[in-house]
Amino acid sequence: MAFSTTQCHHKAPPPPRPLPSLSLNPPSLSSLSFSSHPSHHKLSLSNNYSFGYGKPHFKIRPKAKVMCVQSVPLKVMISGAPASGKGTQCELIVKKFGLVHISTGDLLRFEVSAGTEIGRKAKEYMNAGRLVPDDIVTAMVTGRLSQKDAQEKGWLLDGYPRSFAQAQSLEKLQIRPDIYIALDVPDDILIDRCVGRRLDPLTGKIYHITNFPPENEEVKSRLLTRPDDTEEKARSRLQIYKQNVDAILSTYISILKKLDGNRSKEVVFEEIDSLLTQVQKEKSDQTKIGQ
Repeated sequence: MAFSTTQCHHKAPPPPRPLPSLSLNPPSLSSLSFSSHPSHHKLSLSNNYSFGYGKPHFKIRPKAKVMCVQSVPLKVMISGAPASGKGTQCELIVKKFGLVHISTGDLLRFEVSAGTEIGRKAKEYMNAGRLVPDDIVTAMVTGRLSQKDAQEKGWLLDGYPRSFAQAQSLEKLQIRPDIYIALDVPDDILIDRCVGRRLDPLTGKIYHITNFPPENEEVKSRLLTRPDDTEEKARSRLQIYKQNVDAILSTYISILKKLDGNRSKEVVFEEIDSLLTQVQKEKSDQTKIGQ
């Protein structure tokens, strides 16, 4: 009796195909599942691939796209009359948000000491007792704003612009803050703060004879009154500030936040902190939508 080879020869199953090269995190027990189908037993690793006895099953799914959204740099302008506490709030803002603090006074001193072209031009006006023209100041400010640290960390523009013309120059260059903070303090409080200020020439620290007295008699004995901290000069500076800021605010009215500066520095900063955190969140949300 002849038998067909197909009747008596059991065909061996083909060797399993090699597993594809995968980079996977070790699966947890909760990600393992067994198929209950009677004709096919397999072990599944959820979301990535499966394998089993019989015909190998490989299921490769595209990895989820992970977006890392970095903190969006803030652009802030802050203004306040002399003795409004603006300098203190700038220090607190920089400490909390890591912004690059930019003030025209600091820029002028740096450019002059460095002997740059802009510094030499500015020095000519300063030596003659004249105001440095807007175009020179604007060139200094825009140059600083374009530097890498200000672009990456964000910036805090302190006391600038000081005139409508300066504000418009920035607008033409499309340099605009996310928020404009104005510290509002009653005139009589400002005058008292100025007249009562004292300078420690050894440390550069500023004190106030009533609100922030020196730590001891040794420090008290060396304190000086700055030439600008007389009532007459304080009132003159306050009047100039008011004239300028009224013209500036029309440019930034849509992003203006006026704060009561006649409170403790902690309370004022708490409000500033809340405002900047909200602005940062809104910018971050807009960035995510854009992506």
